[in-house]
Amino acid sequence: MNANYQAAAQHFPDPFRLLIRDSVDSTNDSLRDLARDGAPHGLVLLAREQRRGRGRRGNTWSAPAGENLTFSVLLRPEQSKPLWPRLALASGLALAEALESYGLQAGIKWPNDVWIGMRKVAGILVEAGEDFVIVGIGINVGTTKFPPEIAATATSLQLAMGTAPACEEVLCGFIQRFAIRQGGIDADFPGLVEAIKQRCVLSGERVMLQTSSGPKSGVVKGIGSGGELLLDTPDGTESLIQADEVRIIS
Repeated sequence: MNANYQAAAQHFPDPFRLLIRDSVDSTNDSLRDLARDGAPHGLVLLAREQRRGRGRRGNTWSAPAGENLTFSVLLRPEQSKPLWPRLALASGLALAEALESYGLQAGIKWPNDVWIGMRKVAGILVEAGEDFVIVGIGINVGTTKFPPEIAATATSLQLAMGTAPACEEVLCGFIQRFAIRQGGIDADFPGLVEAIKQRCVLSGERVMLQTSSGPKSGVVKGIGSGGELLLDTPDGTESLIQADEVRIIS
């Protein structure tokens, strides 16, 4: 794909601006270095090739060059730092809304994945710095074959739609929605949570997950008012602020 990203970036709302690198190890790591050197709020770093992309828990993010979108967004939020983790939910919602503009039914797998047809199409990795936040996004756009270890659980816009939209179009659509949603982690958070609830793919599902206090399993009741996962367990309903490796089990 010969994507014209600079032309698409002309349609970014202020203050978002695009920086393109041909190849990086990780867009999150590269953008963190720029942030520490004083890069401004709204800088979007996109890599045509990401050699060592990662997801949560250090997992590798597979992103063949020219097929997918890998980029990170630098934020210097006005909101207090305890609210910054909510940016993962805001990012997932913005991406789901952007994909829905193509007629797709996008779902949000709490806390950081976007699904189509119960398969992962995108992942989000939010990492906080001293006075900034990096939101890393990986979107499977044109991939038709995945590594064996994720082939049964991954999908792409190409597979879901038959013909994938242009990568630069998907990027611009996300930034336009994210510009709206990233400010909703404070007073407007109830509305953001309600929109996430409508797209939560885990509601009613039996899941197993890892938490800081060990593994847990139960049936997901939904998303709470603070963005937490509500899990029905043998010991009652638990509210989980954060969890890793959330898996649906039969």
